[in-house]
Amino acid sequence: MAPGWSVMSPESHLFQSFNGLQQLAETRRFKAWFLDQFGVLHDGKQPYPGAVLALEKLAERGTKMVIISNSSRRSSTTMEKLKSLGFDPSLFIGAITSGELTHHYLQRRDDAWFAALGRSCIHMTWSSRGAISLEGLGLRVVDNVEDAEFILAHGTEALGHPSGDSLPMTLEELEKILEQCAAKKIPMVVANPDFVTVEARDLRVMPGTLASKYEKLGGEVKWMGKPDKIIYQSAMSMVGVDASDSIAVGDSLHHDIKGANAAGIPSVFITGGIHATELGLGNFDETADMNSVKALASNYDAYPSYVLPSFTW
Repeated sequence: MAPGWSVMSPESHLFQSFNGLQQLAETRRFKAWFLDQFGVLHDGKQPYPGAVLALEKLAERGTKMVIISNSSRRSSTTMEKLKSLGFDPSLFIGAITSGELTHHYLQRRDDAWFAALGRSCIHMTWSSRGAISLEGLGLRVVDNVEDAEFILAHGTEALGHPSGDSLPMTLEELEKILEQCAAKKIPMVVANPDFVTVEARDLRVMPGTLASKYEKLGGEVKWMGKPDKIIYQSAMSMVGVDASDSIAVGDSLHHDIKGANAAGIPSVFITGGIHATELGLGNFDETADMNSVKALASNYDAYPSYVLPSFTW
């Protein structure tokens, strides 16, 4: 079994030893587990070794599990993706994605900020991954910044066209458009706050990178997902539990762990995800040096309750 540790607090230098996910689950019987997917359950191409079994073991204990993901796609698409990778959708109560939250807020407009947003948008989307549909939102996609009332960032590969097609663009080309938008002072909605994600051991740039660039240009950004506590609150509401009975599992200190901190939820940091290179890890399930983990957590101002190499029973 892989070793793990408990980080007592941001100021603490004490680490409680665990023998992995199984002992954690037996020691702390959380009613609900909120699970990130990329970097925890799979790498976008295949499940991590032991991840399917770990989910089955948690389910046997009556644990309620919810996927909470910064995916810019709808929750139903996320569940379909998990099924295609060999995960049993029936093990989960459901999924909440930042894309689902974005769709909800843009459709309902019952939030004052979204009500004032307007309907014409510059749409930054995917190309190789497949562009994201805006059906049912009543939006008008424009390709001229002068006609836009806001930016909607679903991806980092293409610019949506009024025809419904997408025009592939480099990150640099999209950033040039952001400069024009910043000069016009229009807001951005980012439907995936991740900066990067794990994809078959490589890192792919995600919409959060564009949003961070836009903030540096002086633009206003509405972050629809982790680390904002909105997605954790939605997960707790879905399951009907409070923070003390929940635990969040993720591989990103800035998004998963910092978001759990903001929501007051205990968390598990999986070191073998997007921070593996920073922690000097080369192989799956390799144990990170705890001094390195502490230093990295301090750099991100994000403090996990527990640290594990992988989501393995």
